[in-house]
Amino acid sequence: MDINSLRQEFEKYFSGDPRIFRAPGRVNLIGEHIDYNEGFVMPAAIGFDTWVAISARQDLAINIRSLNLGQMVSVDVKDPLTNRHDWSDYPVGVLDQIRRAGFKVRGADILIAGEVPMGAGLSSSAAIEVATGLALLTANGQSVDRTQLALACQRAENEFVGMRCGIMDQFISCHGRRDHALMLDCRSLQFRLLPLSSKAKMVICNTMVKHEHASGEYNHRRAACEEGVRILRESLPAVRSLRDVSLENLDRFQERLPAIIYRRCLHVVTENDRVQRAAVTLEQNDVAGFGELMAQSHASLRDNYEVSCRELDMMVELAEKRNGVFGARMTGGGFGGCTINLVAANDAETFKTEVAAAYERETGLKPEIYISSAADGASQAA
Repeated sequence: MDINSLRQEFEKYFSGDPRIFRAPGRVNLIGEHIDYNEGFVMPAAIGFDTWVAISARQDLAINIRSLNLGQMVSVDVKDPLTNRHDWSDYPVGVLDQIRRAGFKVRGADILIAGEVPMGAGLSSSAAIEVATGLALLTANGQSVDRTQLALACQRAENEFVGMRCGIMDQFISCHGRRDHALMLDCRSLQFRLLPLSSKAKMVICNTMVKHEHASGEYNHRRAACEEGVRILRESLPAVRSLRDVSLENLDRFQERLPAIIYRRCLHVVTENDRVQRAAVTLEQNDVAGFGELMAQSHASLRDNYEVSCRELDMMVELAEKRNGVFGARMTGGGFGGCTINLVAANDAETFKTEVAAAYERETGLKPEIYISSAADGASQAA
């Protein structure tokens, strides 16, 4: 996004000289459906942002306009806030959390412009939340603790939007670092940055499908994990989440779990282990070893957690046949969206062309494929 162009767009609808903020989307390299199970995840911020331009008003109105959708909502900072079940729930939900935290908020005009593909599993929602939260807090003279900002944005999505997401998306949007993945302990919120090898590029393949039942199925998966914990705790009282369950103990008490609950738990327990092994491969610059763990992750998401779909599986299969591919897997909540591929830097452009053509031949859909390096987290741009 060109900052001058964003200013010009702002001037079409509002007055005042805006301050401009940005927050990135993310791709999860490995550790899918682990954050709400208090385990380890390994996202990276990507070079696609949501931009927020904000200017103070003299009254108590907050006007929020989406440049992408051409729609605007207005709220009063003193009025009760309720969700509308549309795009505005994300920024208004963050405003709601900021008020609940005791921060005083003045009126403002806000223009939101998004580059993160919506519905692709690249966390466009978290980018909107974090950019809006950073803009509102900074514009109101508040210092910003990035971890607390991430938690407030997560609460907005959980409580206001109604999506029971974990902390990963908002956290990486706040804490991302250029050329690094971030390994996050979703229980303690401690993290460490891991260098991404210059040998490989992140190539994100958007299947261009998003099945309508995705959000409901996400909540069902979370409920299944919670049920697994409840049953296992009867024999293992120290278990607080699936993060506390070893594969040995899961197999030991398998007969007490309904088959579908066992499969959901099996994915989480093995995926959590894969993330920790993946961190070692990055520290050793072993891109091929990381790619093997990606393949295992996709198989588990497909067979045990059952959140893949025909299009995602096809995209992974097409990728695995190409030269220079270290690893491929679905990324995000599933049921459509994107795959993440680690591809040799010299082969990335050829990979993009060949996979796009093959996928279109097979499905009739023209995919969007993005080559990205890991990016920095949210910031004030101007």
